[in-house]
Formats: sequence, structure tokens, C-alpha cells
Amino acid sequence: MTPLEFDRHHLWHPYTNVTQPGPTFLVREAEGVWLTLDDGTRLIDAMSSWWSAIHGHRHPAITAALHAQIDRLAHVMFGGLTHDPAVDLGRKLLDLAPSDMQRIFYCDSGSVAVEVALKMAVQYQHAAGRPERTEFATIRSGYHGDTWKAMSVCDPVTGMHHLFKGALSIQHFAPRPPIPFGAEWEDDPAWNGLGDLRALLETEAGRIAALILEPVVQGAGGMYFYHPEYLNAARTLCDAHGILLIFDEIATGFGRTGQLFATGHTRVQPDILCLGKAITGGTMSFAATMTSDKVAETIGAGTPGVFMHGPTFMANPLACAAAGASLGLLQQGDWRAQTAAIEAQMRAALAPARDLPGVRDVRVLGAIGVIEMDHPVSADAAHAQCRELGVFLRPFGHNIYAMPPYVTGPEDLDRICAAMLRLAETL
Repeated sequence: MTPLEFDRHHLWHPYTNVTQPGPTFLVREAEGVWLTLDDGTRLIDAMSSWWSAIHGHRHPAITAALHAQIDRLAHVMFGGLTHDPAVDLGRKLLDLAPSDMQRIFYCDSGSVAVEVALKMAVQYQHAAGRPERTEFATIRSGYHGDTWKAMSVCDPVTGMHHLFKGALSIQHFAPRPPIPFGAEWEDDPAWNGLGDLRALLETEAGRIAALILEPVVQGAGGMYFYHPEYLNAARTLCDAHGILLIFDEIATGFGRTGQLFATGHTRVQPDILCLGKAITGGTMSFAATMTSDKVAETIGAGTPGVFMHGPTFMANPLACAAAGASLGLLQQGDWRAQTAAIEAQMRAALAPARDLPGVRDVRVLGAIGVIEMDHPVSADAAHAQCRELGVFLRPFGHNIYAMPPYVTGPEDLDRICAAMLRLAETL
């Protein structure tokens, strides 16, 4: 049985029907923006391997950090022990993250970072004398991960988890912010969505521990970009009702939107910040949940005093070493100019899609480009064209999109955009 035959019969891929798994490529190696398949075919990774490989694949600085670390310490429990890679990474995170984020809880993955944030909010409210606040508010079209509690704050329809509706905790949803990024802000709460959010928080404040949002860019729930002013006002509303504000920056963190964090498009900071995906430069699963001294110290002063979470592989030294190297590249590199150049080129190259039949919208922000169709698009149908196009793209929902590595050059980016246009014409 060949590797692909074994894969087809025994390995279950994400969001895949095992009886009809669709085209799957066997990747032998990756370097820079390129994936090399078993037959020698080369494809540009326009997905940054689910938005994580911001420096490209096999970056020598990250690879060297991993090689050096594995010879010294591959793993040790983080309970009662620490190590240099965790401390070094922590210093870098404090240098880069919003200034209020002074406490760092290392996690296994982005979904776990959200779980940690939700637990942190509930435990904070309990310690603050409000144990009845155990529920969450969010906005429609959001996506926060596939683990159990994280699913409950994803949009029940676009968040892909409608099948679990009867089993999940019921949370509180406000409409999606209606004013898109780049449009003129409208101060009327009836038009800017804040009237609905205010009504929700005023009515349910006694039960809500936190409001969780993907700031500015909603990812897997619809690839929608909304106005930062909504977040500025949300901060004020949360403060007025004693509700914590959680920003899920797992997809947007580390430069993807043209700011180091999407929070940088606003004038505010969250109480809790979730990070993941690009934190290790796409080398391995890792994440972090950051919070303020206020939240951490309130939990510490309550009962039982300790935060009730502790993954076995928390602060894994290899992952910390990779993340430290990746963040070092951001500190030393020219990611801002790279994402600005990608944004400008994608705006120009994707503009012709507006005239194609079936295209609802075209939008670009930082190193994110989206062609939204007026009908669902098939990832399997797109994969069938990848070899010919020389570009790996994985559409979802109504969206043909790309999040290329920041090191993608103009020629390769033109090829990505041409492939997106081709899919918009044919899917």
C-alpha cells in the first residue's frame, strides 16, 4: 500500500469526509514559500500552512534554534520548574504585545488558548465576588476554535459547529459589526452595531464574564474585516458593566493585518489576549494566553488562589525555542514593509475579480486577500487545479483567499493572485 493509499484508508484529515476524501498531496519537503510534492511538483504555499508560516518554511534561524535546543532539553514539566527558552520567549512577548499584557500562560494550541482565556475570565469573576457570571458574549460570524467551550462562542452557522448546538453551552450573540474596515464610521448606534451590543450587555451583564472578539478581522467565520471603532466602543461598554474583554488574535497576531497585532488598529487594549498560529513561525503547535496584572492578581487573591489549568506540554522548551526565534525575526526584520508591499500588490492584482460573475466582494488587508463569491466554493475542486496552477489554495465557505508568507516575492505573489482569479472564474 502506497503512502497515499494508506492515508486515504486510515488517516482522517480536518473537515473531510472519509468516504469521499478528495485530492490529497504528499509533501516531501518545504522551503521558503514552496512545498515540494513526492513527484517533484512544486506549489507555492499561499495558505502559510493555515496562516502560521509567516517567515516561510524551514527558516534557518528557527531551524538552528530547534537543533540547538533538542540537544539540551526537549521537554520538562512546567509545574515547579522553568527553563531559559520559556523566559526568553516571555521577554520577547512583553516587548511586542500590548503594554497591559504582563502575565503569560503558555498553551498547546490556539483552541486551548481560547479555552484558557474563557476559564480565566470565569475564575476572575468568581474571585471578584461575581460567581454567577459564567457566560460569554460575542458577535456573529466569529470563529474561536474547535474545542468544546471554544465552539460555543463560534457563530452557530458560519462557525461550522451547528451540529453541536444542542450540546453546547448557550452563549450571547450580537450582530456582526456592520461597518467594514476602511469605510467611514457612523456614530449612530442604530447603524454601527453598538446599539445591539449595548442592549445585549445591559440586559445580560449579570451573567456575562467576558466579551470575546477577533479584533478587526474575523477569520474562519467569514474572512470579514470590520471597523476598529467598534472595538474602541466595546471596551467602554465592557468597563461600564464589569465585563472582561478578550481579543482572540490567534489568526491576526504577529503582523498579518499590517499591524503587529490587530489591536494596533484600535486605541484600546483587551484584558486577555489569545495568541497562536504564527507564534512559532509555523514549525509546531504552540500558543499563549496573556493577561493583565489586574486579572492575574484578582485570581490569585481569590479561592483557590491558583489558576485551574495545566497542560502536560505547557511551555515545551522546543516550542519556546522556535517561538523565541520567530519573534526574534519579527523584532529584527522588515515585516511591516513586507506586509505593506503584499497588501498593495494584492489590491491591484485582485481588483479584476470585481468584474467576474459570481463575485460578491474583494477585500485586502495586510497580508490577507479575499475574493468572496455569492455561492459556496469547493476546497476539493480547488485542490484538483492546484498542480496546474502551481499554487496551493484551500477555499472555504464562500471565500477564495490567500494568506501568503511575508517573504513571498512579487513574482510568486502574482502567481498566487492569478490562481485566485482562476478559481473565481471556474468554481
